[in-house]
Amino acid sequence: MALIDLQNISKQYDTKVILKDANFTLQSGQRVAVIGQNGQGKSTLFKIIMRLVEPDSGEISIDRSVKIEMLDQQPKFKANLSVRDAIENQLVELKSAKLEYEKITNELMTNYEDENLLRRQSDLASFLEFHNAWDLDNMIERVLVEFQLKQYEFKDVNLLSGGEQRRVSLAGLILKKPDILLLDEPTNHLDVYMVEFLEELLLKNNFTLLFISHDRYFIDNIATNVVEVEGGELRRFNGGYSSYLEQKAQILSNMQKEHENLLRLVKQEAHWMQHGVTARRKRNERRKAEYFDLKQKAKTNPAAIKKMSIELQREQKSFNSEEKQQNKKKMLYELDNIHKTLGDKELIKDFTTRILQKDTIAIVGPNGSGKSTLLKIFMEKMKIDKGSFKKGDFQIAYFDQQREMLDDDKTIMEIFCPNGGDRVVLDDGRNMHVFGYLKNFLFPKEYLDKKVGVLSGGEKNRVALALLFTKRVDCMILDEPTNDLDIPTINILEEYLQNFQGALIFVSHDRYFVDKIAKKLFVFTGNGHIMESFQPYSEYLQIEKELKELDNLEVEIQKEKTSVKVVNEPKKQTKLSYKDQREYDSLPNELEELEAKIEELNSCLADPKCYEKIGIVTLSKELEEKKAIYEEKVERFLTLEELVESFNS
Repeated sequence: MALIDLQNISKQYDTKVILKDANFTLQSGQRVAVIGQNGQGKSTLFKIIMRLVEPDSGEISIDRSVKIEMLDQQPKFKANLSVRDAIENQLVELKSAKLEYEKITNELMTNYEDENLLRRQSDLASFLEFHNAWDLDNMIERVLVEFQLKQYEFKDVNLLSGGEQRRVSLAGLILKKPDILLLDEPTNHLDVYMVEFLEELLLKNNFTLLFISHDRYFIDNIATNVVEVEGGELRRFNGGYSSYLEQKAQILSNMQKEHENLLRLVKQEAHWMQHGVTARRKRNERRKAEYFDLKQKAKTNPAAIKKMSIELQREQKSFNSEEKQQNKKKMLYELDNIHKTLGDKELIKDFTTRILQKDTIAIVGPNGSGKSTLLKIFMEKMKIDKGSFKKGDFQIAYFDQQREMLDDDKTIMEIFCPNGGDRVVLDDGRNMHVFGYLKNFLFPKEYLDKKVGVLSGGEKNRVALALLFTKRVDCMILDEPTNDLDIPTINILEEYLQNFQGALIFVSHDRYFVDKIAKKLFVFTGNGHIMESFQPYSEYLQIEKELKELDNLEVEIQKEKTSVKVVNEPKKQTKLSYKDQREYDSLPNELEELEAKIEELNSCLADPKCYEKIGIVTLSKELEEKKAIYEEKVERFLTLEELVESFNS
């Protein structure tokens, strides 16, 4: 039975249809990614499941026994609460269950026949096992470290930034492990190392998950299914993001074949209309009506096919397509042994590099390592402490998460045409109508007169990016450009960036985006060191992971060598000790007695007269204890016997 079952769900806001007769199910253990353009209904689907919004029609069936939790975009915490307390507050039920389990275990030491206690102990053990709560304190420590919250452990959570607060909330939810977890853009504000840790927890602990994400690698690594929200419909695909693309390509191929068949049928019916209608029979009238329906469908199909085809082509372009010709390269930046320290933290140490006209560089590394500081140095908003920094004579366009280039009081039309008119000149010299250009960034015509201040965060980002590509510049510097963007918009951004003729320097945590755009990496490796790499980012991370595993293996091997050395140091033993010899002599009799007792207990459990008198629980408990003792003594006897044989050989 499905944990969540939505049937024929419809929802409309004013005249805009969000969902129409949509169906959705979620089974235990599934991890479903919800994708689609902003405003298509992804968040509405979440709100309907959480019962924050009621559908206009349809049936909602949610298993009453399951607990559903959702990661809020802007989590709220009680006053005067530390980061650690905020996490532990979400784990009250788990901690209470663990305390109760320990209490019952102690009670069973003296009252081991109490069936109610045994049953409750078993239920609690299953609950704690499901939530991976046996080692909760150590898991809290690990999450604090991996999500870079350890330094804020005892700081008031309400004093943290929005991104840090989301990490606190996410940490608590992951440890709590509700029956169903809903996550809206969980990888926002996480660096790649945090994302990999999150992936590890979600996969290892078998979460049932419904999540919205623009991080395509995250979707590919985590999702068992992808649900695309488009035109009020929910279309489901098996597998992760790469499987979604393959299945979408197959759907497109089928649509094209069906359209070809439809055109043939329309031609046949058109011939019949011209030559075959001889009377106004009902059958003929019905066939005429069907012909006009087919003709209308044949007109509308190409637009849908073309739209899907363009979206797929954007996504399926070669990740590392090389330019056929490279222009003569011009020096933009030259850095020689630069240093930068903030407070007592050395962010950049002995960094030397050159950046040329055609370079596309991703700056990557953990949060707080110095990525944004390096961007500010390139922007000349921050000075270096030591070394040489040279910048050529060229024009820069800058995009940041604060969208400083936008005026909330102006309409979109005023932003793009400040001097009036309705034309806009792009960075490549093309002159376009504003609507024709903004249509590429998924804005409908009615948005031209909207003020920037009323737009959502994602819509503002789209405006800022569209404005960016109207500037004639030699270098673009971008700080987390994919944040708050849906996947179709990221595809458009990637297309524009790949066609840009200048240099690109950007910070991003989106591994897929970095792989697709960057030709070079500046990797913050720790302690202020920056390494240049020409590998794809995903390949670099994989190699780094394998090297760490090798380091850990070497440590283990060294431990084993040390252990072996210690074992070999004592003088070689030639006979059993007095104590071991007595144990070796007595073990055969003890094993015979245990075998007899085990046989007796098994016989009693097979005889109703016997087990009704003593009790099945008591007999079963004693049998398990005797079996455990028997196995332990057999193992000990074999160990001693091996020693005796080695002395005699």
